[in-house]
Amino acid sequence: MTAVHFKFAPAALECRDALSAIVQIGDTLWVANDESIHLERLSVQGSDADGNPLYAAHTRFALHDYLSLPVAADADDNEVDVEGLAYHDGYLWVVGSHSLKRKKPQSDKSTEKGIERLVKIVPDPNRYLIARIPLNVVDGIPTLQTPGAQLPLHTNGNALMEALRDDPHIKHFLKIPGKDNGFDVEGLAVIGTRLFLGLRGPVLRGWAVLLEIECLEDDDDPTVLKLAQIGEEDRPYRKHFLQLDGLGIRDLCVQGEDLLILAGPTMSLDGPVRVYRWQDGAKPDGESLIPRDVLEVVAEIPHGYGDDHAEGLCLFTQGDAETALLVVYDNAAQGRKRGKDGVLGDVFVLNF
Repeated sequence: MTAVHFKFAPAALECRDALSAIVQIGDTLWVANDESIHLERLSVQGSDADGNPLYAAHTRFALHDYLSLPVAADADDNEVDVEGLAYHDGYLWVVGSHSLKRKKPQSDKSTEKGIERLVKIVPDPNRYLIARIPLNVVDGIPTLQTPGAQLPLHTNGNALMEALRDDPHIKHFLKIPGKDNGFDVEGLAVIGTRLFLGLRGPVLRGWAVLLEIECLEDDDDPTVLKLAQIGEEDRPYRKHFLQLDGLGIRDLCVQGEDLLILAGPTMSLDGPVRVYRWQDGAKPDGESLIPRDVLEVVAEIPHGYGDDHAEGLCLFTQGDAETALLVVYDNAAQGRKRGKDGVLGDVFVLNF
């Protein structure tokens, strides 16, 4: 295992503490912090003093500049909770968690206040984001362009959420916060016009859930995406169930015709965390029920105790080196941080 060094601009140091998604595009790495309303681009700058690849020259892109989000950019407690990034055919795809959040007790408040906060469940309309933003190369560097296109959002969701309200597996979990085994999107992979959305929750009797959708551009408005009817009974989604040792899906990436799945606990626990390979998972011909013995564990991912929660996964290449997996972490441990503005992600070379 080796590492990649991310170095952020001084004005965005909080990025390193809550990395939730990552994708490599050429000589750049794009990451998201799940507590912000931005995407972050870093470009390769050689190596650091320890010989790790260094990605710096940090540039920040505000999602409000490319997409229509229901909560204003200057609103208090504003976030998109980006949990998945994927690049395909000139577009950077972005997905939000689609989850509700439960208020946390605060250490400086009374017991009574803490108990009251645990009652409060809060929606965030920006979290229902499924969008793509075009990329062009400017001065040799991939750069976002306007306009983006998205599934229209409203206060309580989008077209996918509306369809899921009648789903026999999902509907009962839509009113439960993500960290309580409620509905929570935390992984994204794109193959053609198909999107795979990995769910951290719910996990159903040990089976994780993967949703497959198809997003098409609206004939009358290129900034609007719509869902195709791809599922049984004319549903705009298909369901795949995977036996991941009781874990939920934390991120996804495609390797050839296989799907690589970063899996971790659905509740607020530290581990275990693993990467599984679903052979031919990128081209299912119908809904799936994938038992454990079909899935290969290709990496055991380290985790901390109260920190270092693996959340982002992508294929990573540099020069003539072997293709590997790059993993980034939420709540980065102090030992992972470098100086005032840097943090390390982990690289795992796989036996492909």
